[in-house]
Amino acid sequence: MSSKEVASPEARAEAVVSALVEGGHLEAGALDAVEQIEEGLDWRNGARVVAKAWTDPEYRARLLSDGTAACAELGFEGPQGEYIVVLEDTPARKNLIVCTQCSCTAWPVLGLPPDWYKSPEYRARVVREPRRVLREMGLELEPEVEVRVWDTTAETRYLVLPLRPEGSEGLSEDQLAELVTRDAMIGVARVPQP
Repeated sequence: MSSKEVASPEARAEAVVSALVEGGHLEAGALDAVEQIEEGLDWRNGARVVAKAWTDPEYRARLLSDGTAACAELGFEGPQGEYIVVLEDTPARKNLIVCTQCSCTAWPVLGLPPDWYKSPEYRARVVREPRRVLREMGLELEPEVEVRVWDTTAETRYLVLPLRPEGSEGLSEDQLAELVTRDAMIGVARVPQP
C-alpha cells in the first residue's frame, strides 16, 4: 500500500484490536462476545413483552410487580436489564423515560438507545417541558392527561407498558407485537391502531 492509500475502516479497526490484544489490554475474542450480546438486544423483544401483557392478565400482573423477572420469563435478560421497572400508561397518565446523565435504557427489551434519546437536547428538555417535547415528536396529549417523566439510573431501567390501541381486540399476540414501537415503550408515542 502506498503512503497515499488509506486502509479501510474495518482494516484499521482490526489493527487496533490486534494491538490491544498483543499489548495485553484486551482478551482475544472479547469483542466477539460483545457482538453476540448486542445481537440479542432488540426493541422487538420489548414489543413481545407488551403484547404478552396485553393478552395475558396474569403475566401483566407479574410484569407490573417485577419487570425484571417477567421479562426474563420470555428470555429477555442480561446487561442493563438487571432491574427493570414497568410503568403502565392509563387513559389519565402518560409515562415517559429519559436518562438525564447519559443514555441508559433497558437493553434486553429496548435495545440500544436511538440517537435522539442520547441527544443532550432531548435529555435536558424532556424533564423541563415534556408536553412540548412530546408535541414536537408528534404526540399531542389531552390537557387532562398527567405526564410523568422517569429518569433512568445506573441501577434502575424503565419500560413503558403503553395503552393497547382500540380496534386490536381480535389480534393475536404476534400481530400485536408488530404494532408496538420502541418509541411507544419509551413513552414518546402511542401504539398505532391496526
